Amino acid sequence: MSNEIRVRFAPSPTGYLHVGSLRTALYNYLYAKKVGGKFILRIEDTDQTRYVNGAVKNLLETLESMGLEYDEGPEKGGEYGPYFQSKRTEIYNKYVKELLDHGKAYRCFCTPDELDKKREEHRVKGLDTRYDGRCRKLNESEINDHLGNNDKFVIRLKIPQEGEVTFYDIVREKVTFPWNMVDDQVLVKSDGFPTYHLANVIDDHLMEISHVIRGEEWLSSVPKHLCLYEALGWKPPKMCHLPLLLNSDKSKLSKRQGDVAVEDFLNKGYLPETLLNFVVLLGWHAPGDQEFYTLTELEKAFSLKRINKSGSVFDLEKLNWMNGQYLRNTDLKVIGEYARKYFIDAGYHITNEKHYLELVDIARNRIHKLDEVTEFAKPFFSKLEYAEEDKAILGSESSQILFKFWVDNIIDSPELNEEFINGLLNRSVEELGIKGKELYPPLRLALYGSEHGPELPTIMDILEKEKVLLRFKNVLK
Repeated sequence: MSNEIRVRFAPSPTGYLHVGSLRTALYNYLYAKKVGGKFILRIEDTDQTRYVNGAVKNLLETLESMGLEYDEGPEKGGEYGPYFQSKRTEIYNKYVKELLDHGKAYRCFCTPDELDKKREEHRVKGLDTRYDGRCRKLNESEINDHLGNNDKFVIRLKIPQEGEVTFYDIVREKVTFPWNMVDDQVLVKSDGFPTYHLANVIDDHLMEISHVIRGEEWLSSVPKHLCLYEALGWKPPKMCHLPLLLNSDKSKLSKRQGDVAVEDFLNKGYLPETLLNFVVLLGWHAPGDQEFYTLTELEKAFSLKRINKSGSVFDLEKLNWMNGQYLRNTDLKVIGEYARKYFIDAGYHITNEKHYLELVDIARNRIHKLDEVTEFAKPFFSKLEYAEEDKAILGSESSQILFKFWVDNIIDSPELNEEFINGLLNRSVEELGIKGKELYPPLRLALYGSEHGPELPTIMDILEKEKVLLRFKNVLK
């Protein structure tokens, strides 16, 4: 084993990338960057029943869009590959044979129906529902009889039946489990594929992983893994288990209560920078009160020692607020590029880049996420529709006089700049005697479809002269 710090993110290709998995990937990435180590991506695809086509491609694209570049893994390779567990079965088989030969594991011929029946009997009686280890006691003759009958079997790890195991976790410090709480873990399924537990331990050792940084839900699996490390004569890596992400009601964050997929948040117009900044603070904090970080700043500030023990609430209101701050403070051209796809998807044809960025600039001060930008922009691209009360305002005598006055003056104007429009507003007051609520609301309604909105010079600049005249003519009787 080398002294290099090596961490890994090891997702299963079962669909989308959960925001909790994003946090796990981010913490691994940041720790590797902080200490000058390596960040490895490994695909744990041994459970073929849960494999989803396209999931690996989606995972790689999502990590790329978030700026989390791995050092070794699929598409990049490395000296510790292959990085798909489904391509490493011969490696696992070698160590399974070693465990069987040394009496550290055994074949279990119990059928799923038998196990379910026994588990239910024990549950009704209030007894321990863990596997009772009956096949652990089979002699060589009984095992050969089962094999001769081609009976299906799984391979289980022999867990100590008394005493306890204690280990150190970077977040939780000293942790102890009694062995009587730990099941004889299945290492190889009846289809011949290894379980997560076997493949995980073997790969972490062979890939020389120094620190296992993963979710709290795997904490109870550590005793099984330590038992397997000992059975194979290997030194385990350091452990670091991250606190749960919680809904507002303190239940575990799940899709039942809303979006949890990173791609869903990105599609709704949350910026990658926002998601990284928001997610990193769900369980970690730096000294001081800084709240906004670039990825480069996080690479310098991050520390495993400052990870919290307690779960963190995924506060959607806080995420919306933070995204609004990023929208307003990020370079306008960057936001313009992020926003462009929403205009294209809505069928809004961008003909003037200057006016497009002007529109995005106005919108970003009024929205929290970019999928709201097209609703704000709709009046500039779509035919205006009016409620009956709006039609009454537009059809009033003073409004009709106002609209005709503006059309007559705009027709001969070379450009609708701010100076010209403000001058025309002043003339509307002085020459027509129209002011206050009889001036601005009708003009905004005619041009923008609402009494409230951007400043008139901005609206008219974005619409341009031809469209301004058309909209005034549309409301003239």
